[in-house]
Amino acid sequence: MLKQPQSKYRAFAPIGLKDRTWPDAVLTKAPIWLSTDLRDGNQALVEPMDIARKMRMFETLVAIGFKEIEVGFPSASQIEFDFVRKLIEEDRIPDDVTIQVLTQARDHLIARTFEALQGAPRAIVHLYNAVAPVMRRVVLGMDEDQIVELASSHARMFNEFAGRQPNTKWTFQYSPEMFSGTDVHFSKRVVDAVTEVWAPTPERKCIVNLPTTVEHSTPNIFADMIEWMHRNLARRDSIVLCVHPHNDRGTGTAAGELALMAGAERIEGCLFGNGERTGNLDLVNVALNLYTQGVSPELDFSNIDEIRATVEHCNQIPVHPRHPYVGDLVYTSFSGSHQDAIKKAFAARKDGDIWEIPYLPIDPKDVGRSYEAVIRVNSQSGKGGMAYLLESEYGIEMPRRLQMEFMQSVQRVMDVAGKELTAADLWQLFVREYGIETAQSLRHRLIEEKSEGADAAVAIHADVHWDGEVRAIEGRGNGPIDAFTQALSQATGHSVRVMDYHQHAIGAGADAKSVAYLELRVDGNQTLFGVGVDANVVTASLKAIVSGVQRARARDAHSAQSVVEVA
Repeated sequence: MLKQPQSKYRAFAPIGLKDRTWPDAVLTKAPIWLSTDLRDGNQALVEPMDIARKMRMFETLVAIGFKEIEVGFPSASQIEFDFVRKLIEEDRIPDDVTIQVLTQARDHLIARTFEALQGAPRAIVHLYNAVAPVMRRVVLGMDEDQIVELASSHARMFNEFAGRQPNTKWTFQYSPEMFSGTDVHFSKRVVDAVTEVWAPTPERKCIVNLPTTVEHSTPNIFADMIEWMHRNLARRDSIVLCVHPHNDRGTGTAAGELALMAGAERIEGCLFGNGERTGNLDLVNVALNLYTQGVSPELDFSNIDEIRATVEHCNQIPVHPRHPYVGDLVYTSFSGSHQDAIKKAFAARKDGDIWEIPYLPIDPKDVGRSYEAVIRVNSQSGKGGMAYLLESEYGIEMPRRLQMEFMQSVQRVMDVAGKELTAADLWQLFVREYGIETAQSLRHRLIEEKSEGADAAVAIHADVHWDGEVRAIEGRGNGPIDAFTQALSQATGHSVRVMDYHQHAIGAGADAKSVAYLELRVDGNQTLFGVGVDANVVTASLKAIVSGVQRARARDAHSAQSVVEVA
């Protein structure tokens, strides 16, 4: 690093807004949310989503409550185009949801974009072009007048193409790309030129999106830029003012929140902050920040673990264990003094009280978490040491959340024994806790069936020991695990849903075995793991389901004597 960084880097100049009002503003309602997971977030992936992952993400966003979803960049690739067409042709877009697509200010890309939207009932079409000095000088080779004409001419193309599809309810959006690195006076000039072409009205507004394409300044300066634009844009009463923060300085959430205080009405981002480089604004973070202030975000994160599992599957990127609100460790205090304060506050709290628990800004139950990780005494080194011994001595590679769950059992034993547990002690405790040596000699038949026009379906047949009798059960699903959970649910009366799945091999050659770890949601209110070991991968997974249901039943005080065994 340079000893004199000023020789290479220049401080971002503030705009000098002396009468700013945003510092005293209080957020009292949710903004208009736009998820860009399927576009900006997807572009940031090493391996972009296929259509199946895109559809799973889209359906998750709809279930959360997003009413505006950017679904792709249809002129960028065939898969992007095809996904937009699939949503429209298969009538997958709910009546209260509007899809958004992005296009650069280039003639053939705009034409392709409107082609992708044919037949859409509603659509937001997002136009962008770079306006920053460095882009004008180095990349585009244009002066300010040419940039204004570039934006205006392509805005006129929007009017022409939309006029050819009168049955679609169109909303236009414009982004002066790299607004965060552009003089606000020139940004205003370009935006005003575009809105003059579009001629929005208070009844039919357009969207002006001001992105921190790259964070150049502290978030207070960005808030000044937003307030200046909010005050000075022409046709302001006919504009929905939007921001799209990135996180290059690690202040994306702060920039987004201060921008809303400064006059923005709409905000774009991704679940858990996915996005190029350091990511986009984390919409979950902003939404739950509002929630902790008593403001409904109008989005539903009451099952945040399931949402995280979907995002991790679709993005193929794990969520950090310290990530706000959703990370594995965010509700756990390892410090004894913190733990003591939390326990005392829980003991003093009465139903209906305002939430006021030390070190916990939100009630974990509101987002589908339990108090188990909060009220236990734990240490990072203790959990890490336990996991290391089981892996090094027995080949058990537990997922992080299983480590946290099993550590509670270890802690209970350690509290009683008052001594260090050896690797053999830990293994015996693991075997007992997850019923690995319980009679699980699973006999089953799998039948793969195909019906015309549908994906492969699997039927499973098994004998289940239930309360002293053997019942022949069968289930059907899109795979062996899905079919078996259906069958087991019918036999036991307990709903079983697989939340997460991990599997690996122990040993090699003829002696190799498979270990399956399945995180299950049983009866909608218990989330716990089951573990299965078998030479056959599928059988190990089914044993893990049995293991989890047995553990759930053992925890249920009303049916602790009933145990499910599969013979």
